[in-house]
Amino acid sequence: MNMKRENKNVYSVGQVNTYIKNLFAQDFLLERIAVKGEVSNCKYHTSGHIYFTLKDATGAIACVMFAGNRKGLTFRMKEGDNVVVNGSIQVYERDGKYQLYAREITLDGAGALYVRFEQLKQELAEMGMFAPEYKQPIPSFIRTLGIVTAPTGAAIQDIRNIAHRRNPTVQLILYPALVQGEGAAQSIVNGIRALETLGVDAMIVGRGGGSIEDLWAFNEEIVARAVFDCSVPIISAVGHETDTTIIDYVADLRAPTPSAAAELAVWQLEAVEGRIELLQSSLNRQMERHLTLARGRMETLALRLRYVSPQNQLNTKRQYAVELEDRLTFHMQHALRESKHRLQLLAQQMEARSPLKKLSEGYSLVTDEQGKTVRMFAQIETGMKLTIRMLEGDVMTRVEGKQCRKDQKSEI
Repeated sequence: MNMKRENKNVYSVGQVNTYIKNLFAQDFLLERIAVKGEVSNCKYHTSGHIYFTLKDATGAIACVMFAGNRKGLTFRMKEGDNVVVNGSIQVYERDGKYQLYAREITLDGAGALYVRFEQLKQELAEMGMFAPEYKQPIPSFIRTLGIVTAPTGAAIQDIRNIAHRRNPTVQLILYPALVQGEGAAQSIVNGIRALETLGVDAMIVGRGGGSIEDLWAFNEEIVARAVFDCSVPIISAVGHETDTTIIDYVADLRAPTPSAAAELAVWQLEAVEGRIELLQSSLNRQMERHLTLARGRMETLALRLRYVSPQNQLNTKRQYAVELEDRLTFHMQHALRESKHRLQLLAQQMEARSPLKKLSEGYSLVTDEQGKTVRMFAQIETGMKLTIRMLEGDVMTRVEGKQCRKDQKSEI
């Protein structure tokens, strides 16, 4: 009986974990809680999830931010960051462990500034102040460069060094502005307006790196509006490469550092000189090629002119007449030779058929009393008078009889 009663109070591990999970889910405080601490074991998973541990001097808690909540993180979280994590604490049933599911993470102490930063950024973006169509191109070959920054510090020294190395002919005009603390925003605005009135070709507005509090003057709305309204192209150069301020979105061009801003603004004298030399060489080659082509065309036209000139036409016609005369003479001589040859052939044929030729060979021509040629044996009759014509003369005879060469009877 006791064993059965005890068995009724035994639960599986999953049941216990589910029960504890429900307890956490019913606790309103754990559903919406903000916890601050130092980040450790931070891992960005390939799936997009972020796993990390939040710790302080008294303890630690496992945390996870799923990829779907990454919009609640506006910076790259790393080891040692002091942050405030907003989310809920829940139990992971499979392992029986509880962890903090983060929905929003801000840096501790700077959270309010980041909120103000994002709000102002969204407002200015909705007003179109970040639109690309309002960006002015930085002139390729400036003569004067305005600089709004602190008169001391690494930023102005870097800009001076880079500008002098690239092109010492470019004039640098510094407006010594406050870049941090009370009155810094208005000082930056005054510097932008003063250099715009002076008529510089381009302007660099910036400072060296620092915390968000140190850089906050460049996140003020009055500074953003001064940059947007300025008719002179402005390059923003605030902080280090990873630092981003509001004027970086409003400026015509953003440089990751003041040194990079000087590289972008000041054209390199040596490169331009080298480019000019290349262009000059290319121009000389093109001119030489055009001159060669022009000479060739001129020579061709000169030949054509000589060809169509009256003297050349007359010479050509004369030459053609001579050729025609030669051809006519050739054809006439050829025709004469052909005619002579044919005449010789006809003469030979006539000679071969001439009666005298036959008579000279011993043949005779027999005619009757009427002078008709007797060609057939049957034409001869006994008693007929015949004339036998020979080469030397004619013989008159009478037929006494005739005899056929075949064994036929002859008439007497």
